[in-house]
Amino acid sequence: MERRSFLKKAAVGASAGAAIAAPALAQSGHPAVSWRLASSFPKTLDTIFGSADQFVKRVAALTGGKFQIRQFAAGEIVPGLQVMDAVQAGTVEMGHTPSYYYFGKDPTFAFDCAVPFGLTSRQQTAWMDQGGGRELMREFFKGYGIINFFGGNTGTQMGGWYRKEIKSVADIKGLKIRIAGFAGRVMERMGAVPQQIPAGDIYTALEKGTIDAAEWVGPYDDEKLGLVKVAPHYYSPGWWEAGPQLSFYINIKEWEKLPKEYQAAIEVASYECHVVMQADYDAKNPAALARLMKNGAKLHNFSKDIMDAAYKESNAVMEEEAGRNAKFKKVYEPWKRFRQDQNQWASVAEATMQNYLIGIGRK
Repeated sequence: MERRSFLKKAAVGASAGAAIAAPALAQSGHPAVSWRLASSFPKTLDTIFGSADQFVKRVAALTGGKFQIRQFAAGEIVPGLQVMDAVQAGTVEMGHTPSYYYFGKDPTFAFDCAVPFGLTSRQQTAWMDQGGGRELMREFFKGYGIINFFGGNTGTQMGGWYRKEIKSVADIKGLKIRIAGFAGRVMERMGAVPQQIPAGDIYTALEKGTIDAAEWVGPYDDEKLGLVKVAPHYYSPGWWEAGPQLSFYINIKEWEKLPKEYQAAIEVASYECHVVMQADYDAKNPAALARLMKNGAKLHNFSKDIMDAAYKESNAVMEEEAGRNAKFKKVYEPWKRFRQDQNQWASVAEATMQNYLIGIGRK
C-alpha cells in the first residue's frame, strides 16, 4: 500500500488516530481479528520489545478493539533468530525483527536494516520512505511471502564490549566476537571469528570466555544486559550499524485478508513505533552511558587504522556480493548513490553544526 493512498483512506494522523478512527471502525461491521506477533527480543529490553508492545496497543485502539495482536518474546513461540521463518511459514501472522539476522539466506536482507558504513537513522528512514528503498525491499520480500513495515531504529550503535583493549588491526586477529550480518563477514576478513548469539545468551558467553567480545545496541540496552561486568572495554562507533532499522514482517496471505481499514491501522501504528523507538533511545542513552562509566566501563574509540581497514573490507565485501548476486546489486547500486548524496548534504550543514557544538561543549 502506498503511503499517500493509505493516508487518504485512513483519514487519521499518527497522533490523532485513536480518537477519530476507533468509533467509525467499531460501527463498520468489520470482523474481529486475532494475530500473534513473534519478537526477536526478550521482554527485558523495554525499548525494542516495548515499542512493539506500543504498536499492538495502537492497532487495537485504531480499530475499536476489533484487531488484537498478541506479542510473544523471543523463545516463547520460536527462537529470536527464526522469526522470519515463522512468518514465512505462517506459524505466526507477523514478527518484529532486524532483517540482517537473515543475512545467511541472502545478504540483500541487510538493506532493510543496516550495512557497514551505511546510512544513519534519519538517512535510512529517508531512503526507505522517499528514496525508493521501500519499493525495492518490498519486491525482494515478496519472494519470501512477506510484506515489511517500519519497526523502529536505535540510532548509531556502539562498537561493543571487549574483555581486552583492541588497539590495532593486529588485535582483531583471532578475536571471537558476537556480531551479525555483513559486519561478521567484514570482521572475518580482518581476522576475527564472528558468532551470532541471541541477546539473552550474550552475558553468559562473555562470562565463560566462549567469546572475547560482543556488540549489542548502545548504553541503555547494554546496561540491562550487564555486559560491563564481564567485558569492561566499551568501543565506539558501531561502524556496522550507523542507523539500524527494525521491521515488522507480515505474512502476505494474512495481510491480504485484512480489511483496508485494518491495513491502514497497521501502517499508522508502524510509523508511530518507528518514531518513538528512536526518541526513546536518544533520551535514555546519555544517562545510561554515564552510569556505565561510573560502574567501570572504559570508553574507547576504534583507532584510525581499524576504521580504515574496516571501511576498505566493507566496500570490498559489498562489491563482491553485487558481482555475484543480482538481487543484491539491484538494491545496492541505487542505495550507494543515495548514501553518497546524503553524506554530501550532511557535510554542508548538519555535521558542521554538530561538530561545532561538540567542540564547544568539550572546552
